[in-house]
Amino acid sequence: MTRMRVVNLGLPKTGTTTLTDALRHAGLTVADWRIRPGQSNRDDIPRMHLGKIIYDDYFNTGDPLARLDEFDVINEMSAVREDRSLWPQTDWGVLSAIEKHHPSVKFILTMRDPAKTADSMMRWNNLGKHRLPKADIPGLPRGFGGKTEQIERWMSGHYAFCHHVFAGRNNFMSYNIEDPQAQNKIATYLGIDLPWWGQSNVGKAEAES
Repeated sequence: MTRMRVVNLGLPKTGTTTLTDALRHAGLTVADWRIRPGQSNRDDIPRMHLGKIIYDDYFNTGDPLARLDEFDVINEMSAVREDRSLWPQTDWGVLSAIEKHHPSVKFILTMRDPAKTADSMMRWNNLGKHRLPKADIPGLPRGFGGKTEQIERWMSGHYAFCHHVFAGRNNFMSYNIEDPQAQNKIATYLGIDLPWWGQSNVGKAEAES
């Protein structure tokens, strides 16, 4: 039986950090947004954004996870700043390549009410006010994303995309972070014990997301 890998298709501010913390408590190795020093035995990926690694390997080898074998879970793949706008979770070419090379992969979509998420993005450092409207993002072209209603519509579109392309598949689940049964649903879907569940990243801010 091939090894199970877990890939989260969620967007920023939808409980991705909580999922990371929960799966780490469950004993899984999780790559979240960027490879931090000490997280990898490789010398070519520390400090790199996951999105950059994934696209480099997708185009160079065909396998988006070629250099991420140390990690059971790939979480928060997007990266947006002045020199890059990377959103693998919106790219069917990348997602289907992951599925091809890792047939036991399980996709998860963390969801949060789009209106609440849009409001959070607008208040999260400079994400909604500056970075999103200055970037070319699938479903949110440059010049859009500076208003809460635009972010809300973009997020709703991403949720619809994921549910459409994975309709009828048994390797996909979505959950709302406000669902009181989220912990049990994730544990059942992945077939693991999930001893911790809570709310991470409350009131924090980072220079990037």
